[in-house]
Amino acid sequence: MFMLRLKMWLLVTALFGIVYALVVMLGYYAGISNFYFYLAISVGIMLLQYMMGPLIVQWTMRVRYIERKDNPDLYNMIEGLAVQAGIPMPRVAISEITLPNAFAFGRSVKDGRVCVTSGILRLLNAGELRAVLGHEISHIKNRDVLTITILSVIPLIMYRIAWQFLFFGRGRSDNRSGGGAALIGLAAFVFYFITNLLVLYASRIREYFADRGSVDLGNSPSVLASSLYKLVYGSARTDKKEVREYEGFKAFFVNDPSQAMNEIRELRQLDTNSDGNIDLAELAALSNKNVRLNFTDKLMEALSTHPNMLRRIKKLSDYNR
Repeated sequence: MFMLRLKMWLLVTALFGIVYALVVMLGYYAGISNFYFYLAISVGIMLLQYMMGPLIVQWTMRVRYIERKDNPDLYNMIEGLAVQAGIPMPRVAISEITLPNAFAFGRSVKDGRVCVTSGILRLLNAGELRAVLGHEISHIKNRDVLTITILSVIPLIMYRIAWQFLFFGRGRSDNRSGGGAALIGLAAFVFYFITNLLVLYASRIREYFADRGSVDLGNSPSVLASSLYKLVYGSARTDKKEVREYEGFKAFFVNDPSQAMNEIRELRQLDTNSDGNIDLAELAALSNKNVRLNFTDKLMEALSTHPNMLRRIKKLSDYNR
């Protein structure tokens, strides 16, 4: 857990260090007022996304909020986890889609919302569902939505600056300064690519944090591993058209449905008795193995909001000791 926190702090430091470096370059080569204008636009877009985000999620994911009487088991499970985590009771919702998954959203801890799809309710047993909900409650407790929203504005700022200075901006009228503006634009474009990768990395770290949070809430690592395993298979069986329909919201999900077919090949080796679960013995066996990814898998993980599933379950095996 300490290493995950250290990585997150180093990542945040690196991201804002990049922003500071570009601010220094802008201050030297161009009118600083232009920078503040585009900064204001980027922050404005971030705030709009932050305020409108829950409404967009509700509409796109066909979210229906429920009360205790509508689904007592689900409501009580989330209520118990919220009390245990020490956070206000989130709103409980069901999304009427067949893709098996769950997600948390909202503007703050006090505005937390936990939603499960109808598909996951049919797929997981009570213990597995509780482990997934513990993961989502941990996202709310850790303020992950706010963290990723704030970090995500950094690549957006880089992109705006790159576009302005490469195609429109000239800090001054002379050729030397024009070349300097182009250099700033090129640097901003490189920083945009780098910071986008770093934000994806931050998202993957938050998934590890939420997994650990679920374990801390009393869920067995092997039960959470089994739920992830079943979600991968459930996603692979879901109609590809539906998976593509919700592609833009996969960062909210417990796993990345678009990677399910690739992950099946990796995870099949874990279920040694082919019973559809990952039990304590199977998880313990994984803890003694070295997980090595080939270049393609590493590249796919670098461009994903979620960790490689085999690595992720391997991390759960460390909590099982």
